[in-house]
Amino acid sequence: MPAFARTELEEMIRRFVATNDECGKTGNWEPLANFYAKDAIYTWNNGPKYEFVARGRDEIRKFVFGTEMAGLENWNYPYVKVLIDDAQGEVIGFWRQLADERRADGSVYEIAGTGGSWFRYAGNFQWSWQRDFFDHANAGAIFMEMQKNGQLNETMQERVRAGSKM
Repeated sequence: MPAFARTELEEMIRRFVATNDECGKTGNWEPLANFYAKDAIYTWNNGPKYEFVARGRDEIRKFVFGTEMAGLENWNYPYVKVLIDDAQGEVIGFWRQLADERRADGSVYEIAGTGGSWFRYAGNFQWSWQRDFFDHANAGAIFMEMQKNGQLNETMQERVRAGSKM
């Protein structure tokens, strides 16, 4: 017997991805916090000495979908592949990172490399744990290119000047 019904996990992903896509349109990422259990943990690594950890839905809402998305409100993170392990209640989703600005030649700024999230399902259409992974060097390169081209918004410029660990 699987830990969770595959149909339930598929529905969870459908709802989550639909909300993710809507957040990219509205620029408000906070609705995604509703998909996390009250005691959920959300993490990512940013180099050998910095591990980001948000504990609980309130911190996830405030820091992950608030502070850490500041300046990235209208970026899009479309999911391109989702792998479901219903026996363990885990999901891995791979996504792209697309800026809301375009280069002079019309091409979109996109952070190269692999972007993704590893989720642990808690039931009741909520995640209990998430670990993001993406290429920080490529993210920095895109931000620098956008800044050089005068297309990095003021919020992101300030984060870069302040030495954000993002």
